[in-house]
Amino acid sequence: MNKDELTGKIIEAAIEVHKTLGPGLLENTYEICLHWELTNRGIKSERQVELPVIYKGVKIETAYRLDILVESKVIVEVKAVQELNAVHDAQLMTYLKLSKLKTGLLINFSNKLLKNNIKRISM
Repeated sequence: MNKDELTGKIIEAAIEVHKTLGPGLLENTYEICLHWELTNRGIKSERQVELPVIYKGVKIETAYRLDILVESKVIVEVKAVQELNAVHDAQLMTYLKLSKLKTGLLINFSNKLLKNNIKRISM
């Protein structure tokens, strides 16, 4: 499955989670449910994946944690905030840079209409 197909399937799963739960819950709830939904659809995903930082040759363990890593190709950053802003973009771009991955999705579950709260970031 290429990255466009994969991100499409992730978005479909996120829409199902949002349709079922609606807005107003904590990020962790959406993260757990999205992971379950992806797994249930046969899509390999991992939650809270450690992303170390290499600083001057020293590996700093658990510096960051990815919310969800899908098929070892796409980072999904789950949010439950009033609106996405530049800080959220920068966070996902940092994760992409550190992981050497090229594609990430920023999904904000806190609004009534999910489709306007999904952002794809590519490096």
